[in-house]
Amino acid sequence: MPELPEVETTLRGIEPHVDGQVLSNVIVRNASLRWPIPVAALAALEGQRITRAERRAKYILLHTSLGCVLLHLGMSGSLRVLDHGAPPAKHDHLDLEFANNKVVRFNDPRRFGCCLVVHEPIDQHKLLANLGPEPLSHDFDGDYLFERSRSKAQPIKSFVMDGKIVVGVGNIYASESLYESNIRPTVAAKRVSRARYRELATQIKRVLAKAIKAGGTTLNDFTQTDGKPGYFRHALQVYARAGEPCYRCGSPIKSKVVAQRNTFFCVYCQRF
Repeated sequence: MPELPEVETTLRGIEPHVDGQVLSNVIVRNASLRWPIPVAALAALEGQRITRAERRAKYILLHTSLGCVLLHLGMSGSLRVLDHGAPPAKHDHLDLEFANNKVVRFNDPRRFGCCLVVHEPIDQHKLLANLGPEPLSHDFDGDYLFERSRSKAQPIKSFVMDGKIVVGVGNIYASESLYESNIRPTVAAKRVSRARYRELATQIKRVLAKAIKAGGTTLNDFTQTDGKPGYFRHALQVYARAGEPCYRCGSPIKSKVVAQRNTFFCVYCQRF
């Protein structure tokens, strides 16, 4: 599933082609995504200019004066920037055509993604209203994590993956950040000290920033808007490396299911 770095990479790929541009035409080939694409509401935005393109959590938001196009890549979705007239491929469900001769094309084999039109203030929409802070923002730090964790008996990995606590720290980046912080992913969140949370917040920011710079992580379906893969997978320290030697101590990386997610860690480097 595309996580925050992959979605941020996607946003940065499409933003130069859509920001300030007029949405000239909408083509919906298959409206049956996670929720039906609101074809009429999308068509009503034709002729409108994109005033801002941004990311909130794993959502891409294209703002106009009449409403906001909200996009989510789901499990296997991707956006491509193409020229007008590029022939569609299998699973190309939606085209957003712009007056600059560019098309943003939404491909989603599993159809768990979505495209909605939001008319209310975007931060009040039900998908966004209860989200935690962005991990790369000034609102997120170790003190914030420490205060939110005091009553939490859940494993710390589940805690930092909770979108109501902080957005966008998915399975890959939670495992990587906990490894870099020398914290065992199974320890109860409330048992972790303020100092260790400060280190964890620092590592979350560092790991995510590094992944964004590398263009995301390609494990299954993710590629960038130009069709190229993300390269952060070459920098993974523990994720998907079960049985392979730890780069620090040489002991085998372990795998364990935590809150129904495969979790990877080093039992020697992550003792607490």
